[in-house]
Amino acid sequence: MQRRHFLKTSLAATAFASNVSTRAATPGKKILLRSSWQTVNIGDIAHTPGMLSLLEKHLPEYEITLWPSHVDNGVDELLMTRFPKLKIMGKTAAAKEEAFEACDFLLHGSGPGIVGQKSIIEWTEETGKPYGIGGVTWSYSEAGLKVISDAEFTFFRDSVSLQLARDKGATCPIMEFGPDATFACDLTNDEAAAAWLGEVGLEEGNFMCCIPKLRNTPYWEVKKGYSFDGEKHARNEEMKEHDIAPLRQAVIAIVKETDMKVLLCPEDATQMKLNKEMIYDKLPEEVKGRVVWREDYWLTDFATSVYTRCAGLFGNEQHSPILCIGHGIPAIVCRYKEQTSKGFMWKDIGLSDWLFDHDLDEAEKGLTPAVLSIATDQNAARAKALEGKAVADDRMKRMMDVLRETVDSA
Repeated sequence: MQRRHFLKTSLAATAFASNVSTRAATPGKKILLRSSWQTVNIGDIAHTPGMLSLLEKHLPEYEITLWPSHVDNGVDELLMTRFPKLKIMGKTAAAKEEAFEACDFLLHGSGPGIVGQKSIIEWTEETGKPYGIGGVTWSYSEAGLKVISDAEFTFFRDSVSLQLARDKGATCPIMEFGPDATFACDLTNDEAAAAWLGEVGLEEGNFMCCIPKLRNTPYWEVKKGYSFDGEKHARNEEMKEHDIAPLRQAVIAIVKETDMKVLLCPEDATQMKLNKEMIYDKLPEEVKGRVVWREDYWLTDFATSVYTRCAGLFGNEQHSPILCIGHGIPAIVCRYKEQTSKGFMWKDIGLSDWLFDHDLDEAEKGLTPAVLSIATDQNAARAKALEGKAVADDRMKRMMDVLRETVDSA
């Protein structure tokens, strides 16, 4: 099948963008969304509803079928409640064959890489139909380079990945910065979140959230089929005090220097234990009374409704900060090399002051002042968060405009 490269990668390609979104989608077009990578991390859950929300807003006439890896732990119900028109592809060969036949285009959703690379290759070999990639971080591989080059478009969620693809000679006609679709995730559970906050004594606007993370997520603790990795465990043990101590110091400073409380909460199912071990249990006794440790994992809707009621968030994770900025809530990201280059999207959306690199000891030097600045000048912090959100929103709209033009011309 001859590919239709109707757009160019020059700046001129953006000229039509402001007009595209006002055009109606071609009736009957069907998109197969490859997404939903796992359910033990609220960020990996959030990729999918974020992309579905963008599709609903910008391409409402398209029919969407989700090709998931995992929608267990109640995630399928969460998605269907919010997106009742969504179709979720079954796990049988017949269901896949039906989806391949019916759908016109495959869209690979946001993720830590081209997670569904084998799926893209399968789609291409069996259907010859086009595909695009939306909002991924990328580390070089020869196979990945070919998948990018054969795509109709590829949006990278950080500029480091984009530059890498360019440096490696990727020939995809449209390669641009396009943030993680989690920025558009609008799943909420306000009633339950408000009730829980009342139970634990956290007042809206008067607490901050903190999330720790190890260098390597110990999935062997929470996912079937994952064997214990001694090398990764040793790296975690080596670096956990280095990486989490700055968070603990910021928690202490909030309690001692402001009237706010702190919520220690998880992004993935391994972090409740980590919060207690590395932060709560090591706090001075006079501080613990104004620190709440959440003992249970939560899903994306509940977490988001908590985040929208906090004054700000800081920690070693990426997607809870994205959920915050997507709703205009200030959020600080602390990164390190094991997290890939995704953290640099904070620079790409204009939030460099809220990005700290543990590998350079930036968090040790600057995290506490940045956290206190958010706590003590909430109006300025909210304004800054909204500026970052505006950049992300603009780039996500650009991605949807390109998707519309691509599918309508296929």
